[in-house]
Amino acid sequence: MISSRPIIGITMGDPAGVGPEIIVKTLVRKWVYDQSCPLAVADARVMSQAVKIALKDLEIHPIAQASDGRFEHGVIDVIHVKCADLSQIKHGKVSAIAGRAAGRCIEKAVEMAMQGEIDAVVTAPIHKESFQLAGYDFPGHTEFLAHLTGAEKYTMMLAHDNLRVVHVSTHVSLRKALDLVKRGRILDVIRIANDACHQLGIKQPRIAVAGLNPHASDGGLFGTEESEEIVPAVEDARGEGMVVEGPISPDIVFARAWGGQCDIVVAMFHDQGHIPLKLVGFSWSQRSHDWDEIHGVNITFGLPIIRTSVDHGVAFGKAGKGTASPDSMEEAIRVAIQLARVRRGLS
Repeated sequence: MISSRPIIGITMGDPAGVGPEIIVKTLVRKWVYDQSCPLAVADARVMSQAVKIALKDLEIHPIAQASDGRFEHGVIDVIHVKCADLSQIKHGKVSAIAGRAAGRCIEKAVEMAMQGEIDAVVTAPIHKESFQLAGYDFPGHTEFLAHLTGAEKYTMMLAHDNLRVVHVSTHVSLRKALDLVKRGRILDVIRIANDACHQLGIKQPRIAVAGLNPHASDGGLFGTEESEEIVPAVEDARGEGMVVEGPISPDIVFARAWGGQCDIVVAMFHDQGHIPLKLVGFSWSQRSHDWDEIHGVNITFGLPIIRTSVDHGVAFGKAGKGTASPDSMEEAIRVAIQLARVRRGLS
C-alpha cells in the first residue's frame, strides 16, 4: 500500500482484442490515481500501441517491479511482460502467440499478488480459443486463476448495480451442469455468496437461491433436484445462521433481486445467471448496430487473492479501432479498490 492507495495490477488480456485499449481509456481518468496505484501487467510495446489507438496523451513507463512505479496521473506504469513476436499479433485474429502473451501476463500478476507485491488483480478479457492454442488447458480465467492459486472452493460473481449473481457451475456443458447441482456444492456457493457480500460491505446479506427446473419443479412435477439437493442445502445454510430463501422459480428470482428484495442470487448454471445480468448491464445501439454501453463486473470469490474483471469478451470486431467502451473496466477497478480497502481494514 502507498498511503491508503492499494496497488492494482491490470492484466492486458489478449493483445489482439480491446483489452489494452480499455486499460488506456480507464487510466486516463484521474480518479483512478486518486484512489489507487494502478499498473498494467503487459507488454509495454502493446500498451504504447494502445495509447495511439485510444488517441490519449499518456507516457508508458516500463518497470520490473511494483516498487519502481511512479503512480502518477498521465503515466502508465507497466510491468513489462515481453510477447514473443509482436509483429505476428493482428487485431481481431485468433493466435497462439496472443494467447500465450495473455497467459504470461496472468501468471505474472497472480505471482505478484500471491507475494503481496500488489493488492488486487484486474483482468482484461482473453480469447478462449487463442488461450487454448497456446497450451493453456482451461475453459477460462476463473479456472486458470484457481489453478494458479491452489483454490478448491471458488465461484464467479457477476454484479451490476444491485444485481449480484454467483454460480454453482460456469464453463461446462449444460448436461454436465445439471449433474453438478449437488447439496455440498450449493452449500459451498451459498457460503461464498454470504462472505462475498460481507466483503462488499453488506452486513446482513439476504441470499436468494434459484431453482433448477421450471417453477422450481412445482412440487416435484418437473424434477427432483429441488427437493433432493437444493432444499437440503438451503436448510443447511439456515442452520449456519445465514439468511437464505429458496429455491425460487428461476423465471422470477432475478426480477425480485433487481427490485431489491435480496442482495445476491445463487444461480445453478452459467447462462441462468449470465443472461439476466447482461440484459440489465449491456445496452445495444440501434443507430450504430453495436454495443453502446457495457456495464458489469466479474469477481472471483474463494481465491486467496482479490480478482475482478470486465464482464465482456475481447470484442474482436472493435479491436484496433479506438471505439471500445471502458465502462466495465472502470467498474472492475472500482470494485477491486473497494475489496482491497476492506481487506486492509481501511473501509
